[in-house]
Amino acid sequence: MEDEDIALNSVLGLELNRVFFAVRETANKQKIIEFAREVLQSERAEPDDRVSPEGPAS
Repeated sequence: MEDEDIALNSVLGLELNRVFFAVRETANKQKIIEFAREVLQSERAEPDDRVSPEGPAS
């Protein structure tokens, strides 16, 4: 599953890069950057949300 996630992230990264360079207006490029940052921050926050409330198993 992790390999599939890495592959999907690579494809999405390439597509985001293509869109970024296709956009001409600086303001729209800034919106793309802000969106990508929000997605990355939400992805990084997810593992913390998945921790069980009971704590670590003994």
